[in-house]
Amino acid sequence: MTSTPAPPAGRREVRDGTSYVAFTRTFRAPVTDVWAAVTEPERLARWIGTWTGDPASGEVAFRMTAEGEDVAEETYRIDACEPPRRLVVRTSVGDDGGEWQLELDLAESEGVTTLTFAQVMADPDVAESVGPGWDYYLDRLVVAEAGRDVAEVVWDDYYPARSGFYRAAFS
Repeated sequence: MTSTPAPPAGRREVRDGTSYVAFTRTFRAPVTDVWAAVTEPERLARWIGTWTGDPASGEVAFRMTAEGEDVAEETYRIDACEPPRRLVVRTSVGDDGGEWQLELDLAESEGVTTLTFAQVMADPDVAESVGPGWDYYLDRLVVAEAGRDVAEVVWDDYYPARSGFYRAAFS
């Protein structure tokens, strides 16, 4: 185990009347490099998972490899792809047919790229696990992009420790 991670980084945002859980991370790198880290299958594999398929078709199959070998592929529909600045995708989750909408925005200023990641979120029950999950994965992205071992980011430091914070933010 490493040192205790920073406090929860997510926040509740309301955009056009819709509730989101949003996260920000910064990188001392050009926007094109950060875009590659979040969109290229080989770079994604370092911190979360990988995808296959043809994005031009409007869909890809994503597999979250960071959670072990037993995780099934999920189809992600690409709603917006504006390299190297914006990506919006949707996927159905679970047997109940729920849907996740994920939004990624990048902005560069003076050699620093700011990544803002958001997921539509209204349900406190979902927020209490999804919030810590995105904190964890985005911290793995930061560590991977710094050239360090993502194993230093330990899931048990995030969940259930941060669950109460996210539940309260969406209650």
